[in-house]
Amino acid sequence: MNVLCINPWIYDFTAYDFWLKPLGLLSAAALLRSYTNCDCRLIDCLDRSHPSLPSIPVSRPDGRGHFFKQEVPKPDVLRGIPRRYSRYGISLEAFRRELNRGPRPDLVLMTSGMTYWYPGVQHAIALVRERFGCVPVILGGIYASLMPDHARAVSGADAVCIGPAEKSLFPLIRELLGDGGCPGAVEDRWEDLPLPAYDLLNDRGTLPLLTSRGCPFDCSFCAGPRLYPGFAQTPPGRVVELVTDLCRRFGTRQFAFYDDSLLVNKHEHFMPLMRGLIHACRDAAFHTPNGLHVREIDRPIADLLWKAGVKSLFLSQESFEPDILRRSCSKVAPGDLENALKHLRAAGFLPSQIRVYLLAGLPRQSLEGIRESIRRVQSLGLRPFLAYFSPVPGTRDWSYLVEKRFLAQDADPLLHNKLVFPYTWWDHAPEDFDSLNMMLVSPRSREV
Repeated sequence: MNVLCINPWIYDFTAYDFWLKPLGLLSAAALLRSYTNCDCRLIDCLDRSHPSLPSIPVSRPDGRGHFFKQEVPKPDVLRGIPRRYSRYGISLEAFRRELNRGPRPDLVLMTSGMTYWYPGVQHAIALVRERFGCVPVILGGIYASLMPDHARAVSGADAVCIGPAEKSLFPLIRELLGDGGCPGAVEDRWEDLPLPAYDLLNDRGTLPLLTSRGCPFDCSFCAGPRLYPGFAQTPPGRVVELVTDLCRRFGTRQFAFYDDSLLVNKHEHFMPLMRGLIHACRDAAFHTPNGLHVREIDRPIADLLWKAGVKSLFLSQESFEPDILRRSCSKVAPGDLENALKHLRAAGFLPSQIRVYLLAGLPRQSLEGIRESIRRVQSLGLRPFLAYFSPVPGTRDWSYLVEKRFLAQDADPLLHNKLVFPYTWWDHAPEDFDSLNMMLVSPRSREV
């Protein structure tokens, strides 16, 4: 069986390659290889090193960089947003050439990102249909899992894979293609499943790592517990072996942790992991784009972060407003950031290496509260990094917006876009939103 895996374009007002790789799709491909007799190939529309690009976008040494983009007309529902709208990734012509390049697939497996990126999914499936006709298409990923009914109605896929692939992918394949040697279910624990099919990527200089799945917290704005119920961690030794193998096979030197809760159970998981990486991978660099829980950073953790070669520290402070912390994210308490900074500085980290996530645009969040949080971070000599709120279906903040009729239950997912709230349910003028960016410590803080 020939399986074509596709990571579609991003359609948005802005997008930046923040160590963004289709890890879920690579994991699904690994499942197919391990449990069925199939060949997989990947078309990654977000591949910034794709040979078709007119020029290779400039990348930072750590692997981050700008996507190639082409401006496209805004959808009608976004007409009132005074920002340019673009398709991020390879050109349509390059995608068509990629479709023509390989054998005709027996199955197409497509992933999806943010709910408001679904136009990229639609367009990619339409071009697959144009080329291959009625080939079965299974859609998985974040959008498919959070909004399966919408995905079934508008994406063009034949089936929607909800949640982790090992739970629902194979039953869907059996339904579409018949038994054909495909198992009915995978009983292995997540931490024992095959490792992602990193070899399908064209550029392996920077690769993602997921050492745990799920999150024991339940923040009002986060979809993590809905995407991965429960919490599981991979044995630290297995992760060290993986990193060592990737360094040897592909020459990879930059790694980004995708964990939502990397420091949970730190004495049994994170600390042995860091010690193993210090011993086995001395020339590798690590990054924490999903944020570290500041409460868990003590001196031993700070020392291990430094010695293991963690070069980019993103800390999840979210806010300093007591009401926001109590209502939205109990993982942070007053004084946690100051305490973490003390230990990080003692370990050797410079303030320029540390960025602090702050939420902007939460329901019932005051403008002055956001400004005060920015000033608080700056007063510590650190760089604030604004994370703009996006209403995620199923979260408490989503339910609040629906209840107060700021957002319809069946609203177009395009209205979930993180840059829409200043023009819709926010209590302040769009100019106030723009003024927040002006407060940031440097233009470099506005990369994404």
